[in-house]
Amino acid sequence: MWAHPGKKLLFMGGELATPWEWSHADELPWWLLEHREHAGMHDLMRDLNRIYREEPAFWEVDFSHEGFQWIEPNDAMNNVLVFSRRSKDGARKVVCIANLAPVPREGYRVGLPEAGVWTELLNTDSAYYGGSGIGNMGEVTAEDTPWHDQEHSAVLTLPPLSVIWLRPAAQT
Repeated sequence: MWAHPGKKLLFMGGELATPWEWSHADELPWWLLEHREHAGMHDLMRDLNRIYREEPAFWEVDFSHEGFQWIEPNDAMNNVLVFSRRSKDGARKVVCIANLAPVPREGYRVGLPEAGVWTELLNTDSAYYGGSGIGNMGEVTAEDTPWHDQEHSAVLTLPPLSVIWLRPAAQT
């Protein structure tokens, strides 16, 4: 949801992945960070917030259709959604790919708005966050193969139950 348009809301304790609902009568269970799975969620939330703050494509045109484009909204068979975010001038782009299935998708072709190298800006399945570490080794290259109504595309490995954010390498 950090890549989706609109303001962000995180319920108390969500950054710690608490197994119970937060109570106003208690403090946050910071001791959960002693466990790798909870520390991984905390690290992910920190990185999501940092990337969001640093990338104008996520917030410059937050309440207009001009900052958002569906690339693949209809792949219910594979449980995959793909959309892009753009900055106000269109110079900055981020493509968000969500694999909502509990299995990896090898060789999944995704339409991209530009040719060239795309950096894997975020992979929620990174081993750093406690995930399986399945991904694209940090980058993919878009070919001149039209796909998803885009002029270019790349073949990706989509980790299970995860989201990948791609950004043109030239944009960094």
